[in-house]
Amino acid sequence: MKILIIQQKMIGDVLTTSILFEALKAEYPDAELHYVINSHTFPVVENNPFIDKFLFVSPEIEDNKSKFLSFLNDIRKENYDAVIDVYSKFSSNLMTKFSGAKIKISKKKWYTSHYYTHTFRETKIPNTNAGLAVENRLQLLQPLCDDFPATLKPKVYLSPKEIEGSKQFLIDSKIDLAQPLFMISVLGSGDNKTYPLPHMADLIDAVVEQTNGQILFNYIPKQKHEAKTVYNFCKHNTKKQIFFDVFGNSLRDFLAITHHCTALIGNEGGAVNMAKALNISTFTVFSPWILKEAWIMFDNDTTNVSIHLKDIKPELYQGKSLKKMKGEAFSLYDSFPPELIFPKLKVYLEQFKKK
Repeated sequence: MKILIIQQKMIGDVLTTSILFEALKAEYPDAELHYVINSHTFPVVENNPFIDKFLFVSPEIEDNKSKFLSFLNDIRKENYDAVIDVYSKFSSNLMTKFSGAKIKISKKKWYTSHYYTHTFRETKIPNTNAGLAVENRLQLLQPLCDDFPATLKPKVYLSPKEIEGSKQFLIDSKIDLAQPLFMISVLGSGDNKTYPLPHMADLIDAVVEQTNGQILFNYIPKQKHEAKTVYNFCKHNTKKQIFFDVFGNSLRDFLAITHHCTALIGNEGGAVNMAKALNISTFTVFSPWILKEAWIMFDNDTTNVSIHLKDIKPELYQGKSLKKMKGEAFSLYDSFPPELIFPKLKVYLEQFKKK
């Protein structure tokens, strides 16, 4: 059997959808499993032993109709038996159609259901601590698998060379790996998913004050100004513990460095999902407009902890849609000062004793 899974765009989505490959290989050990992803997301699924082939959607393919048509024709030539379209947008609708597969699976949408042989409504309330992002993906396996786990955890696969190389990089950077080391997700994927920079500095101050931990910032070069702003807002003693210029030059470098961290703390997003896939402890601050139930993955109130404004002030959300909340994101952040986060953060940090 040859199966195609489609998941474009965001890194966290691509990583989370990769759980389907492990489940399918358990059911069909000899199956050939292919994955359509955007080329920039490849690092989070590189070395995944359950994926046999990647089909990359490059920026050139997205921006050129002729190249996209050629890509669709390449899919047609593969003669897939089944397609699971997790992305479920116009581009993936076309990929599904061109595949010619007899079994075509996706989420239920009234305007695209005719493309598929099996569709499923996304549930709104999670049944496990895996969260809706995992549970809704796994239900797409029903037409193909008689039995599959209720939950599967996404995993990142680092090579021994990557692990050892990043360890030596940190040692050469004067970081003491015997002491707590915290990766801070200082910025979200957009302004409306980023905890206000002065408030983030207050959280970092609290981390250092309680644990005397060493601090790394997760940012890319084009975000250096915003990351430096957070640094400048931090207290003098906190700045002494921040290794601002120690960061990965690539996504794989970030993953390898995070592998050696005590925990990742900060804005909800791909970095949090990657840390969890590396079995690194996390403390997540959700944007006020994001559906926590979807991306609360594997929270357990100990090693994986999260906080959402709705947890503290549910009255602000009564009778309002997510779309409405998204439009009010910045004013909602004003209702979410560090003082509301400190109590839960303090309890979380107790497991990381000062040394």
